[in-house]
Amino acid sequence: MIIILKKEATKANADELLGIIEAQGLKPLYMPGSERTVLGALGDERVLATLNLEAHPYVDRLLPILAPYKMVSRELQAHDTVVDVDGVPIGPGHFTVIAGPCSVESEEQIVESARRVKAAGGKILRGGAYKPRSSPYAFQGLEEEGLRLLSIAKEETGLPIVTEIIDVHDIDVVSKHADMFQVGARNMQNFRLLRELGKSRKPVFLKRGMSAGYNDLLMSAEYILSEGNPNVVLCERGVKTFITGTRNTLDLNAVPYLKSKTHLPVVVDPSHGTGIREMVLPMSKAALAAGADGLMVEMHPHPDQALSDGMQSLFPEQFEKLMEVIRRYAELEGRVLP
Repeated sequence: MIIILKKEATKANADELLGIIEAQGLKPLYMPGSERTVLGALGDERVLATLNLEAHPYVDRLLPILAPYKMVSRELQAHDTVVDVDGVPIGPGHFTVIAGPCSVESEEQIVESARRVKAAGGKILRGGAYKPRSSPYAFQGLEEEGLRLLSIAKEETGLPIVTEIIDVHDIDVVSKHADMFQVGARNMQNFRLLRELGKSRKPVFLKRGMSAGYNDLLMSAEYILSEGNPNVVLCERGVKTFITGTRNTLDLNAVPYLKSKTHLPVVVDPSHGTGIREMVLPMSKAALAAGADGLMVEMHPHPDQALSDGMQSLFPEQFEKLMEVIRRYAELEGRVLP
């Protein structure tokens, strides 16, 4: 429920109402504005109905939050969220490019990747230390050694790090090395993991599941926000359909749809979305045109030697070309590459 206070309501009046809400076991939210103060009450709708807040002398009106996701919804927060990743903004007005290899393979590989990403204008380095793979025989990542190498790459280049987290038991060690947690498609509905990440204030990059609908993704984000972490970025990375020519079907409908329903930033991953490096550039342009807040792109110094996802990884020269083209397209859209 959204509670809009009258103009003359003071902070003390708001605190009184927040106390009433909290005393009933509901989650109170305080959202002061330039003209009006808005409060939120989240929880059991049957309890909400018994509060009779509409009778309070400083309450102007009540509005129900109709979406099943509450804190994620634009009904609760109309203005867009900008997520800060160690000084790099992801959100409206910017177009932030995250790039790097699928997996961390060696110090030489990840440091060279970081240097090429930074030189071309990428702002955040991606690289997997823990790799959930479809096959148990495929390369699963260097784990803690991979995290250490990511820290070395950051020391060399200053680029913030985003890397995948697959188990609640790894949160502390990953947090020491990463500036942003990535929740992959396979873990989008790992609700225990989402809750634990919600207890952190570190940004979370939440990828859409391979068979997940839009509301499924938004409800997963709600798990994180409901635990107190507002720093969530959504990612469209393609879904499984009847199409067999590409690895996945990149669903760019998701971008304007999600941005109409939520205040959270939306980023597109054309590498996983297509699985074909030659398609990454055209789909990146399309993602920008659709209104995405950025890209996550796989780039490897030597894709022909990559231990995972070599077919969809750009060569460094291709990544440089992508950044040149995207910068021009962003200018046409009035966007800024931070």
